[in-house]
Parts: sequence; structure tokens; C-alpha cells
Amino acid sequence: MTDEPVVDGDDVRADVPHTARIWNYWLGGKDNFAADRQVGDRVREIFPVVIELARADREFLGRAVRYLTAEAGIRQFLDIGTGLPTQDNTHEVAQQLAPESRIVYVDNDPLVLAHARALLTSSPAGSTAYLHADLRDPDAILRRAAETLDFARPVAIMLLGIMHFIGDDDELQRIIDRLLEAVPSGSYVAVANTTTAVNGATTAEAVRVWNIDAQPKLKLRTPERIAAFFPGLEVIEPGWVSCSRWRPEPLADGGLPVEVDQWCGVLRKP
Repeated sequence: MTDEPVVDGDDVRADVPHTARIWNYWLGGKDNFAADRQVGDRVREIFPVVIELARADREFLGRAVRYLTAEAGIRQFLDIGTGLPTQDNTHEVAQQLAPESRIVYVDNDPLVLAHARALLTSSPAGSTAYLHADLRDPDAILRRAAETLDFARPVAIMLLGIMHFIGDDDELQRIIDRLLEAVPSGSYVAVANTTTAVNGATTAEAVRVWNIDAQPKLKLRTPERIAAFFPGLEVIEPGWVSCSRWRPEPLADGGLPVEVDQWCGVLRKP
């Protein structure tokens, strides 16, 4: 890949690898720079299954949104840590099933902002908005999201592939508590977070290489620690599992997909 993405604004640093663009590279996208591809290739050399991990995370998003829309009746989504737009984004999945769905995307990468403005367009019956904001400032997210979402009605908070970029457990707990405090009973949260439960030391080494150059840095947590951030919430079946095994499509041979080191869950606020 030699063509660089066209972006707006002076805040985009092409020389600093960034998670959204590296993830885009692993998913086969074109919205990334040479520095992103270099880190992506180094991680993939150590951890070849990172491509399967990225795909499993993306496929989990689609299955979770379909569940939340079709079975749980959710019509509002707060997707924090959006990443670069690709196929089957949250609003596309939700509005295909319920055109009136309202979605707010949140990310802190200027490149994501440039693409989201152009690509994340809503169905006429619903609404789609994008906030250039940081998970570390949940009050600002909630205040601005309230321009699109009605926080008196249930909301699904999407935290996919973002919690592991908050290194301090106490800070992360405060953020999660603040977000859940803002939504009523019957709301949901969907979570996906990197762990070493499957590939152990290999995943840990890949994360070490990631953290040398890429931004933001990533902190590994065990599945048990991830679950502990959400006390008192109802965990939807099949519980806390690898992203590849959360309500997957059946394989041709009747078996289960291979597990990946991206652990996930969908939880309901009583």
C-alpha cells in the first residue's frame, strides 16, 4: 500500500502510529499511514492471529448491535471509540433493523473525525452524530450526546476496543460509573477488551511491541478484571467470552470459532 489517505486539518500526525489507523490496516482498509503500517506489521509478525482478533471484534459489534436492536428493543446508541468507518458500522446495523435509531459516535482521532463527517450518514427516520471527544472526559461526552440522545430512555453504550487504553483502573472505574449513572434502567453496555486468556505470552509480547511506538498505550487485563468493572449489571448469555464466541454464526462443521484474545460481554442495567 503506497497511497496515503487524504485528511483535513493540521492535527493529524502521519508520523505517529495511532490505534484507529493500525486497526484499519489490519482490517484491510486504506485509511492509514506508513508509520501505522510499520507498527501493524511488527505486531503481526509476533502475533499473526491479530487479523482474526480484529475481525472477531468487528463481527461482535455487528452481532451485539443486532441483538440490542432486534431483541432488546434499543433505539439509542452511544458508541465511544468509534475508529475509522468501515462496513457494518453501528448506525448501519441498527438502522437497517430500526430506521428510527439514533446513534452518537465518539472518537478523539482527527482522522476519524474527517472520515466520520463524510461517511457516517443517517437514515432519514433516525439520527447520527459524531463527537470529537475523549473517553477520559465522560461529562463532556454525555453533555454533547444529549443533543441527539434522550437519556431518559434506554441507551446502549458501546465500549469496544477502548477500555484497554485507560491504564489506571481507578480512573477507568470512575469513567464507567459516570457513564452508567447517566443512563436509565433497561440500558445496556457492550464491552470488548484485549486479554491474554487465549495466547498468553504471545499476546503480551505483541502488546509490548505495540506500546513502544503506537498511541495510545494499551493495558492488558484478565477476563475477571474486565468483568469486575461492571458489578450489579445483568450479563446477557453467553456471558463473558471471546468475541469470536459471542452468539456466532454456526460453522459448516458445527464447531465453534477459534477463540481470540479479545474478551467481550453485553450487560443490562437493572
